[in-house]
Amino acid sequence: MSPPAFSASQPLYSVEQVAERLGLHVRTVRAYVREGRLKATRIGKQYRIAHADLEALTGAPVAPQSPGRTRHVDVTAVVDIDVIAPEAAMRVSNGLVAAANMHARTGQGRLRVDTSYDEVRARLKIVLTGDHGPVSAMLGFIGNYLDQQDQQP
Repeated sequence: MSPPAFSASQPLYSVEQVAERLGLHVRTVRAYVREGRLKATRIGKQYRIAHADLEALTGAPVAPQSPGRTRHVDVTAVVDIDVIAPEAAMRVSNGLVAAANMHARTGQGRLRVDTSYDEVRARLKIVLTGDHGPVSAMLGFIGNYLDQQDQQP
């Protein structure tokens, strides 16, 4: 196994990361390293594969791996609507759930809708969680619905 050429700007991959990127089993990647088909260096008890060596194995450019974790900012909004009839609560709940399902199908952002109706207090509780755009849109939907209900005689 010849020593790979590492540079500070070149990403290093673990055997597990290479296996995942290439759709191979970890044992297969380790065998490639042992056989010399894939250059790697041993750091402690683990192998690390340079980006250039991964490209040499595949014979094609490999896009650098994005960081393992990406930041997600979730928004949670709790809306309590007092003095709402059961039928109106059902319409609001069904509309929100339908909109959340549409968001899920079209990939317009993460959105979760949970509703609960308290018949004794005539109160609808809505919990919206997800990306700020879809949550904001749902708050607008609720506001418009309530405005329309207030304008009806």
